[in-house]
Amino acid sequence: MDKASVYQKINEILVDEFEVDEQIISPEASLKESLDLDSLDYVDLVVIIESNFGVKLAEADFEGVVTFQDFYNIVEQRMTARN
Repeated sequence: MDKASVYQKINEILVDEFEVDEQIISPEASLKESLDLDSLDYVDLVVIIESNFGVKLAEADFEGVVTFQDFYNIVEQRMTARN
């Protein structure tokens, strides 16, 4: 799966599962502020990402995540490490 496909799939998940307005999703936007998710929503997000991309995410993975691009990068890194 190429980068564009990863980004598109993540965005689709956010729109479909979390009712996020697609217009606010951009690589440089703040993930936390834009999504306004509570801690349970983050757990759901991790589970959905793991099941859709076949990766494992740990709490430590999110320490440096500020923007959507950071989140995309983490998912990509886990996918690359898996292969």
